[in-house]
Amino acid sequence: MKICLVGSSGGHLTHLMQLEEWTKDKERVWVTFKKEDAISQLNNEKVYWCYYPSNRNIKNLIKNTFLAIKVLKNEKPNIIVSTGAAPAIPFFYLGKLFGAKTIYIEVYDRIDSPTITGKIVYPICDEFIIQWEEQRKFYPKAKYLGGLF
Repeated sequence: MKICLVGSSGGHLTHLMQLEEWTKDKERVWVTFKKEDAISQLNNEKVYWCYYPSNRNIKNLIKNTFLAIKVLKNEKPNIIVSTGAAPAIPFFYLGKLFGAKTIYIEVYDRIDSPTITGKIVYPICDEFIIQWEEQRKFYPKAKYLGGLF
């Protein structure tokens, strides 16, 4: 089983790193921003660096879409997991076309409002996970698992 973990650097990457117990015995490939935290945290991992800024940036969305095609074609992941943000969108939509299952974990710090990425990928997710029961009002079919921390 191969897992593609997609997320912005910083807090989103930290959330994905919390899944290590689940992913440690599986082949992994990461997609994130080439920033100092990501470089140091993923120095022994297979990483594809995506383009940023990505929020509300059409040029980088297009670049990340082409990157998603490349990564999905070359790596053929069985599952794509993300905690956001924008780089997840092309990976999730194209991943479905490539036959991958998608799992999105809504961020921990959004209790009273949904994220833009969450709203965009929710309709196509195989599993959508929330960390607060209060988030269910935005994502009625989500699975509540509690906090990752």
